[in-house]
Amino acid sequence: MKNRNNSTDGGATRLSVSLPNALALELDGLVTAKGAASRSALVADLVRDAVVEQRARGGRQVIAGVITLVYDHHARNLQAKLTDIQHDAEGLIAAVMHVHLSHHDCLEALVVRGPADQVRTLADRLAAVRGVKHGKLTITAVG
Repeated sequence: MKNRNNSTDGGATRLSVSLPNALALELDGLVTAKGAASRSALVADLVRDAVVEQRARGGRQVIAGVITLVYDHHARNLQAKLTDIQHDAEGLIAAVMHVHLSHHDCLEALVVRGPADQVRTLADRLAAVRGVKHGKLTITAVG
């Protein structure tokens, strides 16, 4: 795609996008709900999110993010299994926060950074442990 308006090193490229009227109204609602400066700012954020997700789909691309786990801490051997998996992931986990949600439920948030394939494998392994009610990897851009 030709960048006729500015250079690719920090400028901006003007794009024209056609949307069905109903979708344009939804976009305007998102602009308001998120407090975005404009449609363009919101669309740029959405594209940035898609680019981060695409880059992180696999391979050796370095990603950073948070793995969140909600689990029943009374489940048999659950905490030992989670700890073993975390110890096996040396170098990927930067920090862990543990929060008591209720008498039974705990939330752990693991800040992670490393090759996308390894981080995703770690998230999948942790979420698959019996007793984990919910597990999710949320990624963000690195650099």
